[in-house]
Amino acid sequence: MEKNVGGYDRIARAILGPVLIIVGAAALAGFLTIAAGTLGLVIAGVALVVGAVLATTAITQKCPLNDALGFNTYEGEMKTEAENPVEPRMQ
Repeated sequence: MEKNVGGYDRIARAILGPVLIIVGAAALAGFLTIAAGTLGLVIAGVALVVGAVLATTAITQKCPLNDALGFNTYEGEMKTEAENPVEPRMQ
């Protein structure tokens, strides 16, 4: 699979992923209450898993969901004119 996560998409994933991991782990450990009872545990577990997925996709720059939906925010390496000279047009 080619890289398909970059730019602001990657930045958002890199910030939101660890935040969700911390919130989910804190809720599961009992340091934070999201909701009472089983619902709180489910929400904490979902936050932990979603955070891990976001962090992983930010690190690897590959997202299977983006690939399935046809999204690509990765820009790749920018080539300079010296590396990729422009041919003069013949008139």
